[in-house]
Amino acid sequence: MSLVTIEHLTKSYTERLLFDDTAFSIQEGEKVGLIGINGTGKSTLLKIVAGLEEPDGGKAVYRRNLYIRYLPQIPEFVAGDTVLGSIVRGHGKEPHFTSREEMEASAKALLAKLGIYDFDGKVEALSGGQRKRVALAGVLLSKADLLILDEPTNHLDSSMADWLEEYLKQFNGALLMITHDRYFLDSVTSRIVELDKGKLYSYQANYQGFVKLKAERMDMALASERKRQSILRTELAWMQRGARARSTKQKAHIQRYEALRDQQGPEFDREVELESAYSRLGRTTVEISGLHKAYGEKTLIQDFSYIFLKGDRVGVIGPNGSGKSTLLKMVAGWEKPDQGEIRIGKTVKLGYFSQENEAMDESLKVIDYIRNVAEVVQARDGSITASQMLERFLFPGSMQHTLVGKLSGGEKRRLYLLRILMDAPNVLLLDEPTNDLDIQTLTVLEDYLDSFPGIVVAVSHDRYFLDRVARRIFAFEGAGAVVQYEGGFTDYQAACARKSREGALAGGGGSRGGATPGQKKPEGGQEGDLTGKQSPRGGRSHQKKLKFSYKEQKEWESIEDDIATLEKRLEGLEREIGASATIYGKLNLLMEEKEEAEKLLEEKMERWVYLNELAELIGEEANSIS
Repeated sequence: MSLVTIEHLTKSYTERLLFDDTAFSIQEGEKVGLIGINGTGKSTLLKIVAGLEEPDGGKAVYRRNLYIRYLPQIPEFVAGDTVLGSIVRGHGKEPHFTSREEMEASAKALLAKLGIYDFDGKVEALSGGQRKRVALAGVLLSKADLLILDEPTNHLDSSMADWLEEYLKQFNGALLMITHDRYFLDSVTSRIVELDKGKLYSYQANYQGFVKLKAERMDMALASERKRQSILRTELAWMQRGARARSTKQKAHIQRYEALRDQQGPEFDREVELESAYSRLGRTTVEISGLHKAYGEKTLIQDFSYIFLKGDRVGVIGPNGSGKSTLLKMVAGWEKPDQGEIRIGKTVKLGYFSQENEAMDESLKVIDYIRNVAEVVQARDGSITASQMLERFLFPGSMQHTLVGKLSGGEKRRLYLLRILMDAPNVLLLDEPTNDLDIQTLTVLEDYLDSFPGIVVAVSHDRYFLDRVARRIFAFEGAGAVVQYEGGFTDYQAACARKSREGALAGGGGSRGGATPGQKKPEGGQEGDLTGKQSPRGGRSHQKKLKFSYKEQKEWESIEDDIATLEKRLEGLEREIGASATIYGKLNLLMEEKEEAEKLLEEKMERWVYLNELAELIGEEANSIS
């Protein structure tokens, strides 16, 4: 059953036509991801579906008694409200809560999942990211028929994003959301809707399927245009032979030619062309020695040292508030360390892309905001003016005299990024670069960073971005520890899993009757092997002496090597996937191979649990006999 149906949707904003007689609908239980270039109307569509904004034309039909909850990109709160009070407000008629106490307990549990623990604190004292998470908790508290979420993964660390991903996958209602997180889209959504030049295109697929289907749609459009041009050439030759409009047949022929001539060919999104001048980087880059930083009793960084190498690609991860942005601010000179030294080479030219857009002057025109940095830059293809660079960044001449304050949030981020690159940096510090940038811009940014000859240090919770860009991870692991891992985010996860497994082995193979990390224990406290047998402890018979069979003995001797081999295979596949992110056919094959390898690894881990417990019991029995 349809929850919302909108027909002949038309909407303009100033001189921009956002929706051009298009249609949208969402069915019960659907999980829809909305994508498109920033500034084209994605957030506006969410507001129209939520009933918060009226279209200029068209009709919206809602199912009777439809309950919608909406998370805006920038939430607003009632001044003076506490964190808990702001969530409970508006939930008084939720039928699934029997009392206010039950509601408050559920609200506190959601807040804790999202890293908010001061329930009685005032909302106005929170950071922008904390406010977004409080608003998200308030939306999730309801049992809505339709959740509408505008960038829900912004300001979530990786563990929070993982939790939200699973929560939304299990959510029984319908979901409509905007997010740049491609792994998140791929995992949660069942349909992708693309907003492209005022029209909405629906793809019954997750993000990976959308990439394939979109390419097919573009190929079909190009093929149709080639055919139209071929017919036009034939018709033009006919016209030039001196056709006379004397007969009905000839008149009809001329009319067909004119209709074909006047037909508009397909329009394709211009991609952001990222290019900037590059300043030479000398031998001394950025050298960090014995760095310490604390706020009050909370130690963020303790005794951290690192020398950045030319071409370094470092991803910085960790929970919110752990000190990631502080590290970048100290390198940029915005903050001072408590102890230690940060040495910046003489040839280093820093470009710092901060979360806060460095207090953009919204009274400036777009062109003046860029000209304040440089009128002209020298790039690989010669001199480029500020206006030309704006064109490359999807700011056509008609927008260049628009005030910065009139741009969308994503357009401001894109403009801010251009301003950074216009200064020709050779060390890029990127603090949450994926927030508020559309997927098309992110894809081109990732391609740009592939060829950027300088150093890149990126704080990000975007798992896809880190897999695509980073070759080393700095993980903030608490108590001031900053630990280095080689590879991208998936490599980091694999390394953490190995450390957990090695810790279990060092502790005697884990708790008896327990499960390995990430493995669910079957009911009754028993764990099964691959053949469906009970665990040796659950099915133990005292009538026979316990021992390995010949096959089990051989398997026990080699299983840890087998597991290590599979883990290395997965690491190699993840690197290949990162290198093939824009090649759909190859990426699809690699993802299938990765899925098979993960399945084999899970089976081997389950088998290891069984054999390990059997080995323990054999040892116990031998000791009791002796």
